[in-house]
Amino acid sequence: MSLLKFESMLKTNNVYFFDLVEFEEIIVHYLDVGKHALAKKAVKLGLEQHPESVELRLLQVEIYIFENELNKAILLLKRIERLEPTNDEVFIQKAAINSKKGLHTEAIINLKKALSLTDDKVDVWSLLGMEYLYLDDFENACFNFKNCVEEDIEDYSALYNIVYCFDMEKKHEEAIVYLNNYIDKNPYCEVAWHQLGRQYFILQMFTQALEAFDYAVLIDESFIGGYLEKAKTLEELKRYQEAIDNYLITLDLDDPTAFAYVRIGECYQKINKMDAAVSYYKKAVHEDPLLDRGWILLTNLFYEQENYQKASYYISKALKIDEDNSKYWRRYSEIKLKLNFFEEAVSGFENCLLLNDNALEVYIGLIDVLSFLGEFNDAINVLFKAQKTYGNLAEIEYRFTGLFFILNKEKYAISHLINGLKLDYDYHIVLSELYPTVYENSKIQKLLIDYKKALE
Repeated sequence: MSLLKFESMLKTNNVYFFDLVEFEEIIVHYLDVGKHALAKKAVKLGLEQHPESVELRLLQVEIYIFENELNKAILLLKRIERLEPTNDEVFIQKAAINSKKGLHTEAIINLKKALSLTDDKVDVWSLLGMEYLYLDDFENACFNFKNCVEEDIEDYSALYNIVYCFDMEKKHEEAIVYLNNYIDKNPYCEVAWHQLGRQYFILQMFTQALEAFDYAVLIDESFIGGYLEKAKTLEELKRYQEAIDNYLITLDLDDPTAFAYVRIGECYQKINKMDAAVSYYKKAVHEDPLLDRGWILLTNLFYEQENYQKASYYISKALKIDEDNSKYWRRYSEIKLKLNFFEEAVSGFENCLLLNDNALEVYIGLIDVLSFLGEFNDAINVLFKAQKTYGNLAEIEYRFTGLFFILNKEKYAISHLINGLKLDYDYHIVLSELYPTVYENSKIQKLLIDYKKALE
């Protein structure tokens, strides 16, 4: 009623009288719903009618802090503190200013003063917990949030923060003990069962996790998070069809998500229902065309099925979204090799190296394609880079042998061949695969035969 009266007054420019409590309720309502302009008007009119009100001045301080007018807030708080030096709200607002300035230790000092003055300790404990979180002091943060829960067992925000503190310190066993004790007191709390399941999941105790998630969704049949975690747990237990069923429940409960579609697709792929997998991957990328994971899953599936044309189409989609992903460029090169598009394969491997993916297989892939294309000098240059990274490996030495021999640098070729034979005699077969004319050369054959005899 007071709210309607106040808004009517603003529209008509009439001035009505409100008692102090009414003004406080109006201002707090507007602050809670984010209508700060109306809250400011209410504070202004309230102070005109109740100029001595400390409560309204404190609400004015809150608005100043929200608007980042911290100096005005500090000056007003000093005046209020002179009037009421034991008002806990003064120290709470001082702490809010400290926090906004990043002075979290000072904020804690002020909140502890407020705690000694207030009868309503829960809000202060919650604020203290948040300040300790800012300092990564998870032990003290946890202590204060536990106080909140002991006072109000349904303070789920504090419960989440307690579990967060355990998570950050990797104290998952302690979290399980705490949550089990909490559940003993509040057994029908789906939030607690869900968080308990998460802790078991992290510890790879999947059977216990599944039991906890089962309780969560039994208590709240519309608990989407519970079904998602249950589905992920069923995947870990290799119960893929049941996982699919639970993901499908989430689609019925809320708008479809690309995440759920992808997970369903992966489950179908694991039980070799490839058509269904493709269908759900396509739904995922339709739902979120910028989901590169959906495109790469399609790519890999068709690659495994040796449908390289489709794989090529989907890898191009993934690369348009994330062209800085070296794994995608590797797959791109592998596909192009299968399609005999060798120049494109070279481009893909070169992009991997540009992205600092200097894995040996990337170097070897690039060297072998360049060799096939007759770009022998370029191949040798890449070999030198590989050698600089990996030293003298058999994979590198035998390729030096082949390339130097082709370039009529026999002395270098023989030297690298001897190095290769010392490292791994059997790997010399790579010469017959990559450089057959070199392998068949009489000098090379003699050296191979002589070296084998020496080993016998």
